Amino acid sequence: MENFLNEKRLLVIGLVWPEPGSSAAGTRMVQLIRWFLKQGMQVHFACAAGKSDFSFDLISLGVIEEEIVLNDSGFESQLTKWNPDIVLFDRFMIEEQYGWRVAQVCPNAMRLLDTEDLHFLRHARQECFKKGIPFSEEWLYSDRAKREIASIYRCDASLIISEFEMNLLQKQFNIDSRLLRYLPFMEEEITAEIQSSWKGFEDSVDFVFIGNFIHEPNWNTVQVLKNRIWPAVRKRLPTAKLHIYGAYATAKVLQLHQPKDGFLVHGRAQDVLEVMLPARVLLAPIQFGAGVKGKFIDGIKTGTPNVTTSIGVEGMNGNLDWNGFIADSDQDFVDKAVQLYTEKAVWEEARNQGVLLLNQRYAACLFSSDFLVWIRESLFNLQKNRQFNFVGQLLSHHSLQSTKYMSLWIEEKNK
Repeated sequence: MENFLNEKRLLVIGLVWPEPGSSAAGTRMVQLIRWFLKQGMQVHFACAAGKSDFSFDLISLGVIEEEIVLNDSGFESQLTKWNPDIVLFDRFMIEEQYGWRVAQVCPNAMRLLDTEDLHFLRHARQECFKKGIPFSEEWLYSDRAKREIASIYRCDASLIISEFEMNLLQKQFNIDSRLLRYLPFMEEEITAEIQSSWKGFEDSVDFVFIGNFIHEPNWNTVQVLKNRIWPAVRKRLPTAKLHIYGAYATAKVLQLHQPKDGFLVHGRAQDVLEVMLPARVLLAPIQFGAGVKGKFIDGIKTGTPNVTTSIGVEGMNGNLDWNGFIADSDQDFVDKAVQLYTEKAVWEEARNQGVLLLNQRYAACLFSSDFLVWIRESLFNLQKNRQFNFVGQLLSHHSLQSTKYMSLWIEEKNK
C-alpha cells in the first residue's frame, strides 16, 4: 500500500500561490503538498493569481507550477495534458470556477475540496459582530452557505481542518460523513531536543500577536487589543510591550504604532517562529472567525503560551487543557494575561500543556497512515461512492450549473 500513490498525478488548483510565512492557509497548503509528494505523487500546482515576493518556492519541492487563466477554455486543454488522478480545489470559490471543467474533462479524477475554514460560518459571525447582535444559527443559512455546501456536495470529499466544523456540517446541515474527512494541521512532534532550544521564563519578555491583515478577524483583534485590552495590561505591567506582526499591514494598521504606550506595530515577520520565540505570552482576543488558528500552533512550537477567547480556541484542544487561558470578558482576559506573564509555575504548566496538545492532536504521524488508506479506498470506490451522493449528482446536472454558464458567458464576452 505504501507505493499505492507512487507516480499518480495530483493537480492542485490554488486560489493564490501559497505564502506559509503570511497565513495559516498557506502553511496548510504546503503541508498537504508535502504529504502528497512524500507518497510519490507527481504534483502540479495551477493558479490564475499573480505571484508575490513572498510566494513559496514550490519548484524547490519538486512541484510543477502551471499558470492558468480564469474563464478560459484553454484550461481544458491543459487538463487533458496533465490527466490528473486527483484534483484538489483550494477553497470552494475555486471549485465553483473550475470544478465543472474538471468533471467534464477528467470524469475519473477524484475531486477533493480543501475548505481551509468554513467561509459561511466566519462571515455569519462577522456580520453579527458588526451589527452588535449575538450570533445565532439562523445567520448560517446564507447564500454563501448555499454556495459552499453545494461545492462540498459536488466534490467526492472535502478536507475539514476543524472538529467543530465537522460536527456543524453533519449535525446542522445533515451532510453525510462519507463526504467529509477531518484533517487538521500536520506537524512534527515536539521532542525534548526542540524544547531545550526554547527560552526560559526569565529569558522571555513581552507580549506578541501575529496575523495576516487581509484576514478581517486579525484586524479586528488588533483593534480590540489596542482599545480594550492593552491599556489595562500596560497599567499593571508598565514596562511590558506588545509586539504586533502581520503580513499586508495597511496604513490604518501601521498608524496604531505607539512606542510610548508599548504598542509596537512591526508589519510582516520575516520568520514567524523567530519573532514568537523571545515572547513570553501570545495575546489573541479573537471576536469572530472560523477554522483553526495557525498562530497558536506556532506559539506551541516556540514554547509561547497564550490567552485567547472561546472563538479562538474553537475546534483546537478537544478534551485536553488549553496551553494558557480562555477568557471571553475584557476584565478576565486582562487578569489572565497578567497572571500568565507574571507567574512562572502557571506559565511553565501552560507551555507543557502545549507540547501535549500538539503531540496528541496535531502530530503528522497520527493522521498520515489513515489518510493514505482513505485516499486509496476513495479512489478504488470512486464511482460507487458517487452513486450514493445523489445530491451531488443533482448539483452537477446541467440545469443547475449556473457557475458553468456564467463562466462560459464571461469567456465569450472577453472574446
